[in-house]
Amino acid sequence: MNLKELKYCPGTLAEGFSTYSPGCLRNLFNGKKVNHVLSYDQPQMNEEVAELFIENRKRISISGVQEKLSFVLEKNVLRLTKEGEQGTYILKPIPGELKKVDQVPANEHLTMQIAKQVYGLNTAGNAMIFFQNGSPAYITKRFDVKEDGTKWGKEDFATLAGKTNDNAGPNFKYEYSYEEAGLLIQKNVSAWRIEIEKYFSLVLFNFLFSNGDAHLKNFSLLESSKGDYLLSPIYDLLNTTMHVDDSDFALNKGLFADDFKSEPYKKSNHPNKNDFEEFGRRIGVSENRIEKLMAPYLEKQPFVEVFIGRSFLTEANQRGYLMMYQTKRNYLLDK
Repeated sequence: MNLKELKYCPGTLAEGFSTYSPGCLRNLFNGKKVNHVLSYDQPQMNEEVAELFIENRKRISISGVQEKLSFVLEKNVLRLTKEGEQGTYILKPIPGELKKVDQVPANEHLTMQIAKQVYGLNTAGNAMIFFQNGSPAYITKRFDVKEDGTKWGKEDFATLAGKTNDNAGPNFKYEYSYEEAGLLIQKNVSAWRIEIEKYFSLVLFNFLFSNGDAHLKNFSLLESSKGDYLLSPIYDLLNTTMHVDDSDFALNKGLFADDFKSEPYKKSNHPNKNDFEEFGRRIGVSENRIEKLMAPYLEKQPFVEVFIGRSFLTEANQRGYLMMYQTKRNYLLDK
């Protein structure tokens, strides 16, 4: 893209910025004046850079299909980590083997910003960033690394459920229900009544914004400064329907451990308000809190459309993204 035509902060999507806004720099880069353009050519355009990226990928231990690279912030410049160095940022360039692959970084960035700024969810810090030729990438700050370079304890839900490739097969991270995943919070978190509400909101958000890849490894517990465990900041939010033919839910059992479905769900094959109310009850959300937690997702949120319009998606994909949001909201309101 033409980086000279930026009108919105590539981090917060705030209006009137041709680079990162002060708020973005403060929250994502510790206040350092970081450029929104990396000091690297796109790897496909430069063999030397490609070799550096290939070597870096061998060292990063974070799982997932999408390519991830480990970065650190040195003074005010982001660079690839060296051998033995602990990264503090993860970079995701345009992936391969998907429809509309060039839209993936903008899609994830938009979805994460909507989650945080419209619905108040606790997300990992993130922004768009660009290679020298304008090719986009998504960058996120690691929340499991302390200031001294050591790590906070972190357990994803596949680990908590005792599921591995060895004991549950290659689809182990999908073999579950969101109800059962919610009960893992009850079992492993002392302050579970607070955290279960955050989990409930996240599952609802994933449905509303067509994130069909919210599997067990995309939910985690993170050690707090007090030594207990809470839900980690949210990561890997993406409207997957834009890129693959996806179902509503990543987990193969869907919302429930059994085959419960409301009548509208049976007719449309999509859950509605009644199903999420039942889901909330089953995972332990207080009856008097369910309606309040659901209200923002049932109401039309004008800022969703504002952020979509400011995003780095193409105009055609902005329209598609908005249409998918409106369709899912209609399913929720179905009676």
